[in-house]
This record gives sequence, C-alpha cells and structure tokens, in this order.
Amino acid sequence: MSTAAVATIPEEAPETMNEKTALDETPSAAPAAAAKTTYTTAESEPTNTKTTPYGTPAASATIPSPPELTAEQTAKYTELLEQCKTITTIPASSAKDAAKVELTDIDRIFMTKECLLRYLRATKWVVADAKKRIEATLTWRREWGLEAHTPEYIEIENQTGKQVIFGFDNESRPCLYLNPSKQNTEKSERQIQHLTFMLERVLEIAPPGVETLALLIDFKSATAGQNATPAQGKQVMSILQNHYPERLGRALIVNIPWWAKAFLNLIWPFIDPITRPKLKYNEDMSLHVPKSHLLKPFNGDIDFEYNHAAYWPNFVKLCQDRRREYEERWKANGSQIGESEFYLKGGEKSKPLPSQAPAAGPSVEQVTEEIQKVTV
Repeated sequence: MSTAAVATIPEEAPETMNEKTALDETPSAAPAAAAKTTYTTAESEPTNTKTTPYGTPAASATIPSPPELTAEQTAKYTELLEQCKTITTIPASSAKDAAKVELTDIDRIFMTKECLLRYLRATKWVVADAKKRIEATLTWRREWGLEAHTPEYIEIENQTGKQVIFGFDNESRPCLYLNPSKQNTEKSERQIQHLTFMLERVLEIAPPGVETLALLIDFKSATAGQNATPAQGKQVMSILQNHYPERLGRALIVNIPWWAKAFLNLIWPFIDPITRPKLKYNEDMSLHVPKSHLLKPFNGDIDFEYNHAAYWPNFVKLCQDRRREYEERWKANGSQIGESEFYLKGGEKSKPLPSQAPAAGPSVEQVTEEIQKVTV
C-alpha cells in the first residue's frame, strides 16, 4: 500500500509472514535442528552502510514482561480457548449466508495463546465478542487471500523500497519503515495487500516474547499525490483494528507536511482511541530505537540505501526460514490451538497459565516438559 496510507495507521497508539507455506499433514517427531541459513543480515556487513535487514535486536534492547493475568482473566482465557477448539468450519467470505469451509492447519496455527489474549484485550475480556472477532479474522484472512500474496506477487510494490523492515527498537520490536516519497505504483488494492504482506513479515520475525512492531514514517520529499486516498485510509484502519489488534507498539513520524496532517485529521475518527497515544511526531527517534539500528533520516547511525537486488532475496529467505521453523515447532508439539508463540518462535515450551497450575508438585508431564525444553 502506499506508505502514506500506512502513515495513517499510527495516529496514536501504545502497542506473521505468511508465505504460502501449506502445513503438511504429517506431524514431526521433534523440531528440526536449525538449518544453516544462506541469507545475510546487516549485522554481517562490516560498516554502517547497510543493504540487508538486521537479524537480531541490539544487545541493549529489552523485552518487557507481559502483564500478569488475574484469576478472572485466566478463567476467561481458558473459556475462550475451549470455545476456539470447537470451531471446525468458518464462512468462506463475509457475504451474508456465505458457504462454510473446513478449518485448516493455517487457521489453527493462527489461534495461539497470545492471539487469543490479544483479542480478549481488544474486546475488553468479553469472551463471546473475542470468539466472534477471531472467526471474522479467519474469514477475512481467507477472503483477503493472504496465502496467495507471495513475494513474487508483491515484489513490484517494493522495488523502490517504499516499505522496509530493518532493525529493532529499544523493546526489541522489529521496525517497519514507510517511505511515501518512493511510491512507484498507481493506487490499487495491491498497495494495501503489500501493507498486509509486510505486516505479516515484520510480526513473524519478531523475537520470542515480542508481539508488537514499531512503525517509522518519513514524509520527506513526499507529495500529496503520493498519499493514500481517504477510502484507502479507512480500509487500512479497518484492517488494522479488526484483524491486527494489539499489534502496534509505537509509531514514529518525521517531516510530516500539512497535507499529511490534514489526511490524518480526516481519518482520525476511525482510529481506535487506545491507538492514538502511541503516535510520536518529530521526536528524537534515537530515544526509541538504538542508533546502531536506526537509519540516518531518523537521527540514527545507519547509512541505508535500498538495493532491491540485495535486500529482497535476503529478506524473503529470512522470513521463509522463520516461518518454516515456526510451523515445524507447532507440529512437533501437537499441532494444537492455543500453542505459545513464545515457544513457536524459539523460546522454551509454553508454561501453564497461573490458574491452570496444579496446587501440588509438578506432574510427570511437566517434568518431562522441563527436560525437553527447547531454547533458541
């Protein structure tokens, strides 16, 4: 999507790739050993002149601990989990009386523990509403065609580097840069598909324990004609708020012109009030992102010139490898709804929620799980 359209996204808010990788039906016996990758990252480039994305956060970055659940919240999560396990079909489209289709492994892997909790928070812990929204998102993902938005289909939209995933902020959130001045295509639905493709990618490469992203937008040299239309802006806001709840960690915007401010004011009513405080205008971005991961236009140390031939293949392979490992872990641990994203991304196997923990000593299963911990 026009990067400007995405600029719309961050108005004020505090806080996977979905390469068309079909999950095969044969369960793995154990997570495959991490294969040696052949892509490169900016970490392996010897100077501050970079052409490829970072692979890991800076040593100084932290990962904030998630809030503890209350007993009531834990009970609501458990209730939602049990309800989601009963879902076997979903509407094939959002049309009234649409035909039902069978749930797929791609649908099931989407419904992680953290995903269910995000939807519960977004619906103020109303279980019925959270389930309804999750089902609506599963239908939208199918109807929107996320799995058909392959790198080959999307590539034309990114040939100028109008959207770039590079580096991590101080809380280890992966950074998605939007550059409206590099718009290279006519307004179309594929521009918005480009945005959702990049959102899936940036969330997928987030490290274990990180559920949100940082959005950085530079309007320097952009023209009003490169901005999104109001209709595109509304569509983007609808997608983000309905199908990517609790995913924006921060949005940093620099060099914002009057016409972009006018556009943001126009779509302001469509932006969730919870999202608005996350937006920062013309601040010193090095307060939010380590300079060693921050591009020079944002007051960072990195001299980055987008080179599509160097960046795109490495970025695509990085994401494909992360997705493959994620799916292998999911199958190896039982292919279950409610699996932990922390584990799927390479962390230790998921622990029970507080209210699910036994009052006495650990069970045999728990002891076995501790012995078989899988770490990055």
